[in-house]
Amino acid sequence: MQASEFAIALRPQILKWIALTGIAGAVGQGLHALAVPAGLFLGPMLVAITFGVCGAQMRLHRHIFRFGQGCVGLLVAHSVTWSVLISLAHSWHIMLLATLVTVVLSAVVGLGTVRYGGIPGSTAAWGTAPGAASAMVSMAEEYGADSRVVATMQYVRVVCVVMIGSLVSHLLGAAAIPGEIAPSDGPLYGTDLSNVSLSLAVILVGVSAGTKMPAGALLMPLLIGGVLQLMGVLDITMPAWLLAIAYGAIGCYIGLRFDRVTVRYVFKHLPAMILGAVILIMLCACCAWLLAYATGTDFLSMYLATSPGGLDAMAIIAVETHADVGMVLAMQTLRLFGVILTGAFFARQIIRLTQN
Repeated sequence: MQASEFAIALRPQILKWIALTGIAGAVGQGLHALAVPAGLFLGPMLVAITFGVCGAQMRLHRHIFRFGQGCVGLLVAHSVTWSVLISLAHSWHIMLLATLVTVVLSAVVGLGTVRYGGIPGSTAAWGTAPGAASAMVSMAEEYGADSRVVATMQYVRVVCVVMIGSLVSHLLGAAAIPGEIAPSDGPLYGTDLSNVSLSLAVILVGVSAGTKMPAGALLMPLLIGGVLQLMGVLDITMPAWLLAIAYGAIGCYIGLRFDRVTVRYVFKHLPAMILGAVILIMLCACCAWLLAYATGTDFLSMYLATSPGGLDAMAIIAVETHADVGMVLAMQTLRLFGVILTGAFFARQIIRLTQN
């Protein structure tokens, strides 16, 4: 292909990316101006879903998505203080109980999806597992499940979780503050060039170091940034525009996974997937209400902490709604590792029970 022919073929793709970027940014800023929780994330995700389903055939590079996760991880690290760690140490038993309940509930919903939704046992087991979607899809492929259906079930649940989570936050009056992306107790939006450079270096190093672990692009910058902040070495500083881009990158990456081929392939099972996701969210919400009542914790924080994924989306909503970020992140992370360790076991049990 000659250079002129390549340029002509490339032009429509460039125009689609320009359109996606412009519309996603405008919708995200609009929702943020209306004080919609996680509007900078939710808006681009909904726009990207529309593009994907309409056949745009666009894929955001995974490195951009991982960089966005790294920015969110460092943003959450800004909330890690000694007082937060001490309070978390006193609640470890509550977190362990909530993690166990959520994993068991997901297995029950997976079993119901197999019996009444017509989805194969191994696929339903991984599709309803409340862990990082990318990690669950990867593990599902290793165990012979249909990764297309698993990916669709995971991202359908992520969309349901984000939209219902934003709605619950809004109904509870925990709206984002226009003009701010996150609460801040320190110089998060400072202009000190050395702190900005060091913060960006932490993101890049953390994302690179986390390539071999589930949700590592989010967790490693969080751990590195949190440790450096606790040691007094780093004052986490990130420009607001960078966080807006990070939110948009994560939202677009998730949304663009919904293409027409995938939707057509799973269309007849889509109602069962959505119903299963909503039932799981409602069961986790009931669990959150009981735990909040028993421990005296605010319901919103407990709801976001027990909500079935994903880690990055719940972190964004928690930060924007002034929820207990430490508890939300700790419980979400604990559940992620719990699902990774027990996922194969529950998949085998669901297959065994549905074959009888």
